[in-house]
Amino acid sequence: MEFNEFEDCVAFINLLDDREFVIKYKHMLDSKFEELVKWFLFNYMKITNRPIPPVALHKRKVNLLSLYLLVAADGGYKTVTTENMWPAIAKDLGFDYGDGDYMRTTYAMYLDILEYYYNFNQFQRKVQDKEVVVEEGRLTGSHQEVSKNAEDAQQGSAGMEQAALFTRIDDEDWSKGKRRKRFNFDYARWAVEEANQSVLDRSRKHNLV
Repeated sequence: MEFNEFEDCVAFINLLDDREFVIKYKHMLDSKFEELVKWFLFNYMKITNRPIPPVALHKRKVNLLSLYLLVAADGGYKTVTTENMWPAIAKDLGFDYGDGDYMRTTYAMYLDILEYYYNFNQFQRKVQDKEVVVEEGRLTGSHQEVSKNAEDAQQGSAGMEQAALFTRIDDEDWSKGKRRKRFNFDYARWAVEEANQSVLDRSRKHNLV
């Protein structure tokens, strides 16, 4: 697949809904997703000052596809930020909990704007579909149906900007998309310290014996 227009990006992103397909061809999709992001930023948005793939301060590359999928699985950028799950996202990607803010920044710089345009594209299609239904209603003389769909389309247009900010999860499934509770970084750090101390205490007891 080549990326020559934004519709190509939409088609590729739609493929990512098939998790079995993603798991089977993950290695190939990693590089292709980087191509997508590069084309979108460099050619579509004219943003050419961001290295792809992004590299953390400790010279480790961030897998953009894995980052995209993990955030989507936890409800999207807004939910992950609200629920303070970026440290967990960082850990899932093989980084430290302390790299959570870097992951949030990376997502915002590389993927959030892509997601915005994707959802805006999907919303436009829904509006167009409603307009077609309205037109068909006029042709059949269904005045009541026309009014209802026209009103829905108008309300949808008014909320277009807000709707485009969310991931492609229906409102009723929004809470279901959150697989993890609010991440408590202080508790995680305390748990690690406690575990380390426990190992040291056992080691001392063993040496005394």
